[in-house]
Amino acid sequence: MHNLGETRSAHERNHLLLTPDTFVRAGLPGMRKASAIVHISPALGAGFTEYTAEFEAGGELGGTTAQRFLYVIEGTISFEAEGKQHQLNPRGYAFTPQGFAHRINAKNTSRVAIIEKNYQALEQTASPQLIISSEEKVKSQALNGDADLQVKCLLPDHASFDFAVNTMTYQPGAALSMVEMHVMEHGLIMLEGGGIYRLGDAWYPVAAGDFIWMGPWCPQWFGAIGKKPAKYLIYKDWNRHPLAAR
Repeated sequence: MHNLGETRSAHERNHLLLTPDTFVRAGLPGMRKASAIVHISPALGAGFTEYTAEFEAGGELGGTTAQRFLYVIEGTISFEAEGKQHQLNPRGYAFTPQGFAHRINAKNTSRVAIIEKNYQALEQTASPQLIISSEEKVKSQALNGDADLQVKCLLPDHASFDFAVNTMTYQPGAALSMVEMHVMEHGLIMLEGGGIYRLGDAWYPVAAGDFIWMGPWCPQWFGAIGKKPAKYLIYKDWNRHPLAAR
């Protein structure tokens, strides 16, 4: 049945909410038996690109000259680099430095979150290294001492990395302790559960599958509601001076 133009999706000056009913799929260069849902890119002023890649069995992702972070949401991915093949299952992830040769194939029907960003080098700081890991191997930390709000930092907090990617898990009823406003921008994919997100002066119900972009200094707050935990994957630019060119 036609929805008569209704959607939860919203596009405002300093934030974006994309819900699955508005997703548009398209191929990207080098993709085979796969398509991309581009959630955010420099076309909207972002300093990075984030998309969900959806693969058929045997599908392949094209290359990139940028840094790339990938997180497996569903399915199984074969990640080939430096002459070795690695299997990434759900919650597995990988990071490749800028210009690093690698190949990504899907063993079966799969969904993968992809973040790509041009690297901002620092003088006298070595470039970041290849990472292949799984969320299960990362220690969880309570945010601001709240045991009901757990954070896993998937990339090292080291000056060689110019962005961070975390997962955040909220028990039902848990919420951020403050409304945040800061220079970093965010890309966020809801992985599980749902809740209420304040973005700017608006309040949005959000659920698994939604994507949110938050521009610099966008007021932001989240509280989990429902009977199961809410979890999301979140990007932020990090470890660079605000005057540094993107």
